[in-house]
Amino acid sequence: MVLKLYGSPVSTATRCVAMVLHEKQVPFEFISVDLAKKEQKAPEYLAHQPFGQVPYIDEDGFILYESRAIAQYIATKYADQGTPLIPKDLKEFALSLQGASIEVSHFDPFVSKLLHEKYINPLYGLPTDEQVVKRSVELLNTRLDVYEQILSKQKYIGGNMVQ
Repeated sequence: MVLKLYGSPVSTATRCVAMVLHEKQVPFEFISVDLAKKEQKAPEYLAHQPFGQVPYIDEDGFILYESRAIAQYIATKYADQGTPLIPKDLKEFALSLQGASIEVSHFDPFVSKLLHEKYINPLYGLPTDEQVVKRSVELLNTRLDVYEQILSKQKYIGGNMVQ
């Protein structure tokens, strides 16, 4: 049975998982979830992804959600095929985990707020809170300054190998 990826083409988390599946040359079936219709909040969806978010995978009844967990699972399970995505060197692997943690803690929160205020709210006819936008940009800029410091010492935020 082919792996099924439930997600939305507009979701960066879904695209991340799809990219890993492509890089690892894993065949999969994409099942589109209509976020505008709130299909991710339906009881049958919540039975597989209790937070009502995209994506999740179903691999012969094994359900896994959270894009980073899915990506790590695919990259590990299919380590010997496609593009190498997990560093074999322990220190490089640790740097890749550090980079993922940096993204979760010091990038995503601010970018998510900006995305929500500038794009999601208008889609639903809601006002943009310019104070939230301004503060998010300020905080993001301080983080990006730190990114520059990190990148002066290594090729990528997660080390010297693309993961």
